[in-house]
Amino acid sequence: MDNPCRWIHFLSIIVGFLSFFSYVVPAEELKWKYDPLLAFEDGKGNIYGRGAQDMKSVGVQYLEAIRVLKSSGYQPTRSVHLSYVPDEEIGGEEGMAKLVSSSEFQQLNVGICLDEGLACAEDYYRVFFGERSVWKLVIKAVGAPGHGSKLYDGCAMENLRESLTRIYEYRKSQFLMLQEGSKAEGEVVAINNVFLRAGTPIPSGFVMNLQPSEAEAGFDVRVPPLVDIADLETEIRTKWAPTSRNLTYTLTRLQPQPSDGLRLPTSADDMYPWWDLLQVAVQKVGGKLGAPMIRPSATDSRYIRNVNIPAFGFSPISNTPSLLHDHDEFLNAKEYLKGIKVYSEIIKAFSSHVDITDS
Repeated sequence: MDNPCRWIHFLSIIVGFLSFFSYVVPAEELKWKYDPLLAFEDGKGNIYGRGAQDMKSVGVQYLEAIRVLKSSGYQPTRSVHLSYVPDEEIGGEEGMAKLVSSSEFQQLNVGICLDEGLACAEDYYRVFFGERSVWKLVIKAVGAPGHGSKLYDGCAMENLRESLTRIYEYRKSQFLMLQEGSKAEGEVVAINNVFLRAGTPIPSGFVMNLQPSEAEAGFDVRVPPLVDIADLETEIRTKWAPTSRNLTYTLTRLQPQPSDGLRLPTSADDMYPWWDLLQVAVQKVGGKLGAPMIRPSATDSRYIRNVNIPAFGFSPISNTPSLLHDHDEFLNAKEYLKGIKVYSEIIKAFSSHVDITDS
């Protein structure tokens, strides 16, 4: 088989970029119907395997779509590049982040990027034009230690409990908007307590008659693109972890923030050429796109958008429950083969359009 990279055409000013990460998360074999590394196909054509949706299928579909186009004699007028990077599942700092910051990438002059989407249980394809960024927040409380029998103000656990109360009030307000339907999942701030740490450990557990002098809580925070970052930071500093209650915090962002504080999503307006090309290409093979959404979780495309390159999160998987990172992840063979046709049309549309002069 010819190397697909030889098909790349270098006469264009603007190129397309197809992104894919090259590994999968672990799987608990005993909780699967079939060996998660076997790619077993059942009698219904469902192919079970870790990465069937996330995202081994997409990486191979890119290559198969290019093979189809090459076999047909098609020649692109704009370059198409494929990236296969590591590290996406643990932040992308050693993968896409380094690639995007490299001089080699900058010289490509990328005009549009496709990255992973999500499976959809309905008869349409989900498409994402932005995503929530990832923050890791750790709040530490200190206070005077004391005997477990004493009642007194300002102990570490009390200070931390007050923070937890305020954080969960904020979380409840965000969850209410989601429940009422006024905002989609990707449009609200998600904050979830992922660890609590306190107490004096001993081999059999913890000392039960000693109030600790320190306590910590960690939170996974997901921030939508148009949330005012300064306001959220003020909320953390003044309400969730004020120094007046002997609280300190560390905030780690897994994505650098643009200087203006906003991470604008890629345009999904019908007048925007890349969006229109995507819609038309999908329709040509009998598919349809759902309304563009903000993706709740993070992908490598955040690094692309952060350097002002438009990017859509899209996987051609419909009529399939979303099972990434879940047990019994699968993709039906017919859905997979249809996805190759979808990508063929998209790549052809993106690489042959001649009216786009400014991405």
